[in-house]
Amino acid sequence: MRVLWLSPWLRTLTRVQVDALSAAGHECLVVTTDQHYEKVAARADERVLDPSIKDPRTVPALARVTAEARRFRPDVVVSELMHDPRWLPMTRLAPLVQVVHDDRPHDATEERPWHRRAVLDHQTRSAAAVVAPSAHVAAVLSARFGRRVDVVPLTSDVPESALPPVPSVERRDFVLLGRMSPYKNVGVALEAWAAHVASADFRGDRLLLLGNGPLESVTLPEHVEWRREHFAYADVLPDLARAKGSLAHYRLATQSGVQVLSMQLGIPTIVSDSGGLPEFCPPSLPPLGVDDVAGLTATFGRLANPTTAAALGASAREHYLAHFAADRAAESWGRVFWRVSGRRAAA
Repeated sequence: MRVLWLSPWLRTLTRVQVDALSAAGHECLVVTTDQHYEKVAARADERVLDPSIKDPRTVPALARVTAEARRFRPDVVVSELMHDPRWLPMTRLAPLVQVVHDDRPHDATEERPWHRRAVLDHQTRSAAAVVAPSAHVAAVLSARFGRRVDVVPLTSDVPESALPPVPSVERRDFVLLGRMSPYKNVGVALEAWAAHVASADFRGDRLLLLGNGPLESVTLPEHVEWRREHFAYADVLPDLARAKGSLAHYRLATQSGVQVLSMQLGIPTIVSDSGGLPEFCPPSLPPLGVDDVAGLTATFGRLANPTTAAALGASAREHYLAHFAADRAAESWGRVFWRVSGRRAAA
């Protein structure tokens, strides 16, 4: 199967997924941009375009890549967060699989301009197949657009080969990672953390907020450190990999890359019962209510014990490998591709 993958934003996730597809016997060509915060060199299977729509100097490169995509003769085209109308001709080269990660913006900071929404909605209505990362998103999209929506599990965008090994005896601290937006529920996290620090369960850990974003300045309680920067994975993976717990206790989230990355690393991940997050979590650490300060405080206390954190982390890692590893995602992608292309899978 020849797969043309259009992904201007999620370059690292696309790499992990096409590598898994290639290992499964598919041939992939990726069209992307350099807009991802993780700056990487172009690979042989990538074509990197300038996203500047109004700059006429970008037209020749776009024309060359479009011609190459046509010569590639894809069996399917995957479009992921692609709202550049200049790329639309490439979506018509084969049956289109439209990927929709979220059923709505997380908050006002993520509202898209109307013209971007129009391009994305057009693709969702006209695609041969629509894929979502969770049953929660799939159900909302199915009702909104009146069509079938497939679920392909969200995998981590960090390759297994890039994971830092950290012995469980070194576990320390708790981490809240990512773009610090209002939906990250930081206020509730800080209230619960202050209560944990004042409790008998506190063992000297820090709560690390790792990331920049539109969240306004907040008063930090004791033993909280906010590193307000844009990070590459190499900067934050060591802190996350040795953590006793990872916070994805969001007010609204239909999926979370931090959640699957944390499980991949073998870190217990604390999530809320909002959106699609409960679908991803292992049974060993069930979700909490978004305003459950007491429950979050108790969970901090439980995970403060490094032995407990290591055991629950191992359970999270097993859950990730069984349900969200890249090869699991590739199997699901393959079933969608064979169906929309009308071809039979190889025996």
